[in-house]
Amino acid sequence: MKKRIAIFASGSGSNAQKILEHFKRSTVAEVVLILSNNPQAYVLQRADNFEIPSHAFTRHEFFETDSVVKLLKNLQVDLIVLAGFLWLVPQSLLKAFPNRIINIHPSLLPKYGGKGMYGDKVHQAVLDNHEEESGITIHFVNEHFDEGEVIHQFKFRIEPTDTLEIVKFKGQQLEHHHFPRVIEGLLTKIKS
Repeated sequence: MKKRIAIFASGSGSNAQKILEHFKRSTVAEVVLILSNNPQAYVLQRADNFEIPSHAFTRHEFFETDSVVKLLKNLQVDLIVLAGFLWLVPQSLLKAFPNRIINIHPSLLPKYGGKGMYGDKVHQAVLDNHEEESGITIHFVNEHFDEGEVIHQFKFRIEPTDTLEIVKFKGQQLEHHHFPRVIEGLLTKIKS
């Protein structure tokens, strides 16, 4: 039986797109739901394009009710993937899916992680500190921003002439290449 993935995203969803493409014809797993805290997020259109159910939720629904947990449980989700999701995950969700929630972060954690550190803010901080390398971190999610156990890190070199756009592009290339493969590797280890 195929493993079942749910993806949480807050914005455009380029990583979600790559995951959807990767698992479209997979025998290992399938994406069964895309969720967002932003009803205008383009990721919901991506879900529609792939004919994957989607659900937009409110802050109240996510943090003060168990409706999102129930939805995921009803769909028998094996792995929750955060792909550009900007809210802290509540205890109720962490307890319901222990070691089954992963995130991708656009730096080599523990550097440049934590509340408010996402997207261009991370890449700008890396440039401002004249780092010679950066990369991505795929990690398990816990009750703190970007502090869960690291699963994999992938690096790229920063050239002295690299701009914000180039650093962002290098990071996204790594994300789009590695994230779906790491997800698949994790799913093969999960017992039904």
